[in-house]
Amino acid sequence: LKAQGTPAPQPGPLQRTARARARRCPRPDGGMAKAAWEALAAHAETLKTTHLRDLLKDDARNDSMFVEAEDIVMDYCREKVTPETMGLLEELAKVSDVEGKKKGMFSGTKINETEGRAVLHVALRSSRDQTISVDGKNVVPEVHSVLDAMRSFSDRVRSGAFVGYTGKPLTDVVAIGIGGSYLGVEFVFEALRTHPEAAKAAAGRRLRFLANVDPIDVRRALDGLNAETTLVLVISKTFTTAETMLNARTVKAWIVKELGSEAAVAKHVAACSTALPKTKAFGIDDANVFGFWDWVGGRFSVWSAVGVLPLSLQYGFDTVSKFMEGARSMDKHFLSAPLRQNMPTLMGLLSAWNATCLGYEGCAVLPYCQALVRFVAHIQQLDMESNGKRVCMDGSTCPTSTGAIYFGEPGTNGQHSFYQLMHQGRTIPAEFIGFKDSQNPVTVSGEPVSNHDELMSN
Repeated sequence: LKAQGTPAPQPGPLQRTARARARRCPRPDGGMAKAAWEALAAHAETLKTTHLRDLLKDDARNDSMFVEAEDIVMDYCREKVTPETMGLLEELAKVSDVEGKKKGMFSGTKINETEGRAVLHVALRSSRDQTISVDGKNVVPEVHSVLDAMRSFSDRVRSGAFVGYTGKPLTDVVAIGIGGSYLGVEFVFEALRTHPEAAKAAAGRRLRFLANVDPIDVRRALDGLNAETTLVLVISKTFTTAETMLNARTVKAWIVKELGSEAAVAKHVAACSTALPKTKAFGIDDANVFGFWDWVGGRFSVWSAVGVLPLSLQYGFDTVSKFMEGARSMDKHFLSAPLRQNMPTLMGLLSAWNATCLGYEGCAVLPYCQALVRFVAHIQQLDMESNGKRVCMDGSTCPTSTGAIYFGEPGTNGQHSFYQLMHQGRTIPAEFIGFKDSQNPVTVSGEPVSNHDELMSN
């Protein structure tokens, strides 16, 4: 659900600069895209004095800005847009060939022009009967081969068939990674922690994350753990990431010290990597190394072994499979839904409109659900690392600032923190996320409403 504070203040220097730049915005897509941006910039000027309160009086407008897909509803009528705005954004999408680029991504075209690679994280959650090719080779069978191996390994660890050096079951997991090898995985871990089915599957197990090279993070990750029952996952595609490898060597030293033998490493350390010579030199059994591909960008790698393995060890592979099914359903929606009903495309266009044309530099993501406590950190990487670029696709310097500054906190906590600035200090677009039902429904006798209804009423 998207909303935006109003009324907008008079544009400051940054907003005026953004609009001026948008007017002369050359794009690698050619003159038509430049004209589309200029039309949007001119249109933005006509809305400068328009109050959102007045826009919301138009029921037909409001109804046209309500989209449903699967069990998700998106209501963007509180964006500072009119039907004309949406028509201009649709034209921008057409002349920028969003449809063609989208199909190219799903078909294995090398749309990562900088590195000459496909961008195929969607293949990681594909069904077995799909065909997705890279350089003429269907990658789906290979994807499912790795998934099958992770299911087998996680089942063996969880059942106690795979044991540690001293013969004890491995009930605790420390996942060592940073950036894309950490943020998305921790978000999903937290999101499922109080889900009834996932919590039941995780009974008696612990999953911790070690990302920061700060030794305090090492202390916190290992605090209270027994090396005899601990499995360590080292997550690094190249096995050379500086912070990750220092932390891996530190935890390896802890295992060797606690268990008294280098031979313990093979029983207590696994890896998500493609650098088999390096993992072998580290002491990891080849059978316990799970690979992924260069067409998986780090910020999307939660769908690869990076995320699937630690999450399966904690919650079971069946639970993670349902998570993958949800992503697959949104992939289908993104690929097939027309633009005006296409949630991901609409959100991208609205973000471009707010940041580039209206000059709003920030965006608050406000999930009214404590299970999404790490969602914003994940979104920060997904959006800000992806869009924080100074050059266009053709290598020319971007004429505008790129992307928005994402921040946020679960409700209602943020209401007692930074909302005041949004209410009266600055106009900041906001994206509210709410749920009809809670993972943990509670109704206290004598209270007029349930705890969840109290949350959502805010």
